[in-house]
Amino acid sequence: MNADPLDLDGHEMVIQCRDAGSGLRAIIAIHDSSAGPAMGGCRIAAYPSTAAALTDALRLSRGMTFKNIMAGLPHGGGKSVILLERPEDKTPALLLAFAERVNGLGGRYITGEDVGSTVADIQLMRKVTPHVRGIPENGPGDPSPMTALGVFVGIRKAVLHRLGAETLTGLTVAVQGLGAVGSRLCGLLHDVGARLVVADVDPARAREAADRFGAAIARPEEVHGARADVFAPCALGAVLDAGTIRALGAAVVAGGANNQLATAQDGARLAERGILYAPDYVINAGGVISTALEGPGYERGELLRRVHGIADTLGEIFEHAIADGVATSAVADRLALGRLEAARHARRSAVAALPAAA
Repeated sequence: MNADPLDLDGHEMVIQCRDAGSGLRAIIAIHDSSAGPAMGGCRIAAYPSTAAALTDALRLSRGMTFKNIMAGLPHGGGKSVILLERPEDKTPALLLAFAERVNGLGGRYITGEDVGSTVADIQLMRKVTPHVRGIPENGPGDPSPMTALGVFVGIRKAVLHRLGAETLTGLTVAVQGLGAVGSRLCGLLHDVGARLVVADVDPARAREAADRFGAAIARPEEVHGARADVFAPCALGAVLDAGTIRALGAAVVAGGANNQLATAQDGARLAERGILYAPDYVINAGGVISTALEGPGYERGELLRRVHGIADTLGEIFEHAIADGVATSAVADRLALGRLEAARHARRSAVAALPAAA
């Protein structure tokens, strides 16, 4: 899954969007739609270059294919990024111009909240296109609580597997990133008696978490080395590389960030150190499950059942990793690719069964 992100061959469609009137500069990447319409959020951020934004979009869209297929959702993977130079450049006109581009794809890509975008932004886009999810209409709305819940149940499963601990009470979790997911995860962990070490690029967020949860504060660039039972990366990706893995102070890595491994080899590096890694696109799937189940038939009980099922999927991955003597990241990729190939086969069979044109 961690192939060169600049290799476009694996993507079905990559679109560069521009609108002079609103200043829109965006990229929509559709990686694979074998299992259904591509689904993935809209990230709004300042990028150093268009090439950097493209790299991010391609990596994230590929990750969404794996996330959706492993969550058993009828969706393929896609992602979009909107490039900003300044925060004030995120205007209603820009968001509506982007929504028009999404609408022009006719449902092939469905978007929602992500880093830099809010529920209010998605509600505004809904005025232009129905191909958005994650708003309080026939569903739970904001997907971040379900992402945090999925990470929480995943941490419990990983701790049981690696440490033999049936409870998180008294264990230490180092949380990197205190945004919508990280802050909610801290609350869940605090409620069951876990000790917290927190870090965020915004010092005010770190101080707030320290006050609310009695957490210790670490520097964002050093928190991975904190003496903890679990390291939970919940900020941006590529945090696990050769250097940070050498310095890790935890026996388990389980967090909400996407694309946590800088390279495919980093999964093996974690395994070599005896560190149990919960593959990111499995453990952080609660949010996309939430958005996928949105609609007239939405049932909260079914949503919670599916999110808690993340622990079962992780358990399967952990057991395969032991049996096969390979990294959990490799097991997850193998399972995802197998499910993806099955979806592609089903699609080919369905196309072949269609009546020939007259």
